Amino acid sequence: MSSAPGQKAISPQDASALFDQFRELKHSANNVLAVFLALAELSERNPANYERLAKAIMERAPQLVAGLQAFQDKFSEHLDA
Repeated sequence: MSSAPGQKAISPQDASALFDQFRELKHSANNVLAVFLALAELSERNPANYERLAKAIMERAPQLVAGLQAFQDKFSEHLDA
């Protein structure tokens, strides 16, 4: 695989692995955001659900951030290789 001067090539295997990791991250993020949205809609109908929404955000947002950071780290490894 050729690359422009100053750019590093990523092997097809590495690109495939990165794509798979990105796809899993996207799926996880969509699931987390769907829970947030559902709880937000329930909270509009019944304010008692705000506590459930806050708890879900406090538990799941850090997991989402950790997944994004892990992907960024893996992607950066391939750029620095």
